[in-house]
Amino acid sequence: MSIVVNEKTPVIVQGFTGRIGSFHAQEMIDYGTNVVGGITPGKGGIAHLGKPVFDTVKEAVQQTGAEASIVFVPPPFAADAIMEAADAGIRQCVCITDGIPSQDMIRVKRYMIRYKEKRKMCLIGPNCAGVISPGKAMMGIMPGHIYKQGSVGVIGRSGTLGYEAASQMKALGIGISTSVGIGGDPINGSSFKDHLLSFEEDDETEMVVLIGEIGGPQEAAAAAFTRDYVSKPVVAYIAGLTAPKGRRMGHAGAIISTQGESAAEKMQIMEDCGITVVKRASEFGSTVAKVLAIIKS
Repeated sequence: MSIVVNEKTPVIVQGFTGRIGSFHAQEMIDYGTNVVGGITPGKGGIAHLGKPVFDTVKEAVQQTGAEASIVFVPPPFAADAIMEAADAGIRQCVCITDGIPSQDMIRVKRYMIRYKEKRKMCLIGPNCAGVISPGKAMMGIMPGHIYKQGSVGVIGRSGTLGYEAASQMKALGIGISTSVGIGGDPINGSSFKDHLLSFEEDDETEMVVLIGEIGGPQEAAAAAFTRDYVSKPVVAYIAGLTAPKGRRMGHAGAIISTQGESAAEKMQIMEDCGITVVKRASEFGSTVAKVLAIIKS
């Protein structure tokens, strides 16, 4: 079972007719994702990439039955696009957009709280690579050919490190059930804990790989959650071992500001919670292979 999207999930693309949205929407369609239409205000009624275009998300949901949305909307308007998706009844929303102001994301988080749990939308991102269930569907910007279908769940703040992990595992014949990029911004829609719970409940997933970074409390919270609630083996890597304190490194959320936010501190916390820690990015595949061998022995 795919934890976010599968080959049957009806998906719409917000920012469908733009240059970036068009390129990645075509990639998603070619991969086999069930893209049923897209949104570009003012262009409703036309066809694009062989799919209908709508003015609003609500109209698209009513006419296509869409359950998931991916957002390729510029930063000044992305928060409104996310809230529009939540209001229209979308269940899974992936926001690729980088550079959304933190103030806007605070507004999005408050807006989403108003919905009862049965209608609450899961937001993945922003500033993320998206989600892929290899061989089934892709809602994101990742190169689909480097992912092999299998039983390892991946959750990461860094998209490119997620690609590296997938590539190394494929080279060793190891496949992925679902890979989720939660994004590198300090305020994002969903956390490691949210997706750890989904993988724990997923029969197709045997183990989970966490890819974290310096900055923020998410990795420490995920380690404690794993210790208390996750029965499946977890392997983790923390980027930024040599990063200087107080300097932003790549992602907006990757900045060490308080105690417990450095890579070394997070790695120690994870080891203390029983998580297998990958010391170098070049060891993703070999470490996962060793853990899988123990599971199967």
